Amino acid sequence: MGVFWKSIRDNRRGWIGWIVALTAVAAMYASFYPSINNPAMADALNSFPQSLKEAFHLEDYTKPENYFAASVFGLLVPILVAVFAISAGVRAIAGDEEAGTLDLVQAQPVSRVSLALQRFLAIVVAMVAIAAVMCLVVIALRGPGQFTALSPGRLAAICVQLALFGVMFAALAYGVGAWTGRRMYAIAVGAVVAVLGYLANSFFTQIDSLTWTQRFSPFDWYLGGEPLKNGVQWGHAGLLLGFAVLFVAAGTWRFNRRDIAV
Repeated sequence: MGVFWKSIRDNRRGWIGWIVALTAVAAMYASFYPSINNPAMADALNSFPQSLKEAFHLEDYTKPENYFAASVFGLLVPILVAVFAISAGVRAIAGDEEAGTLDLVQAQPVSRVSLALQRFLAIVVAMVAIAAVMCLVVIALRGPGQFTALSPGRLAAICVQLALFGVMFAALAYGVGAWTGRRMYAIAVGAVVAVLGYLANSFFTQIDSLTWTQRFSPFDWYLGGEPLKNGVQWGHAGLLLGFAVLFVAAGTWRFNRRDIAV
């Protein structure tokens, strides 16, 4: 597991920065809840156009489960998680390959498959750490933030799905990068899937001919089953994990068989 620990050591500062930043964003939104939970805010939100409320999931916004689904875990946090996951997945193989340093790593007594999988495992650990720290901090804010009606179990459920959401995007970028050896291809594919997935789960739902796209959105697999109300949605979790395994397997298979760019 030498490659795994080296990946952790080499990236620890950046990954700790992401943990702190993402947790701070979640804590900031969570701390706003007392100012949201009042009749004046409810009246203001009710005045918004229905299409806008549906696009941004603002229905019954003063209820903690709806507020957290729309703001804390539904807007900036998943977008930032996708950015982190894509950037980490890109660097796993394609980053070193384009920099011309992967052949030096390959000179060590480790197989290509082991090298690739250990690097991806390090990313998974980082993603789990982000979700776990975020979960603990938000749970600790339940009392001060006046959202004790939102149980620790429900918060843990959405953080589990957030971790799987991040792992899927990391696997997508890793898979494309390992398959092609090109950073830009991996970044482009990851960005396109993230943007289209977000639109499919928000604005496309307002267009009758495009509502079907929501079923294929990673954002819907992450939030669509309302884990803050219903707990972990195992079907959606299975989709996120299943596609992650598929992307990793395909990328690793191709990486093990192609010539490395020098």
